Amino acid sequence: MTSDVKLLETRRFGDSRGWFAETYSEAKLAAAGVTCRFVQDNQSRSTFVGTIRGIHFQRPPHAQAKLVRCLRGSVMDYAVDLRRGSPTYGRHVAAELSEDNGRQLFIPVGFGHAFVTLTPDAEIAYKVSDVYAPDCDGGVIWNDPTIAIDWPLPATGPVLSDKDEALPTLAEFDSPFEYDGRPLAPLIIPA
Repeated sequence: MTSDVKLLETRRFGDSRGWFAETYSEAKLAAAGVTCRFVQDNQSRSTFVGTIRGIHFQRPPHAQAKLVRCLRGSVMDYAVDLRRGSPTYGRHVAAELSEDNGRQLFIPVGFGHAFVTLTPDAEIAYKVSDVYAPDCDGGVIWNDPTIAIDWPLPATGPVLSDKDEALPTLAEFDSPFEYDGRPLAPLIIPA
């Protein structure tokens, strides 16, 4: 399984009716280095601009890799390196995912995931490599100064769940994820 965060382009075939896209192909993902098996699909809708969900992950033995895409509207999506011993620990990469650009972000095990909505009524869907396990659920606070995400927020500020407001800082977090020798690399925007 790859440890690289990857931004994937979804090819669309358009005509006068609209477009068609193949959003998941095990063979094409494997050719791109994504070899995990996905076992569950999730979808969320966020009503308000500036809604933040994250920074979330699941601990072993139910750690999850994710393949995220935006079905409606637009989000800024983030992957945060949480692998103990990584030279890029606490750093993040980001990509805009939208219904218009069709891009997907692959987030491997060992990375936290978060997004902020850029449009109202934004919907995302994501595949995960393990089932949801409440006892393995975890996260890091969205505004941790060490991670230093520059969230594109409206003047009214973020919309957060009670859970996301109470997550620990990176300094308080004891990572269960091991570094595999591959530091977080900048995302390559597909042509």
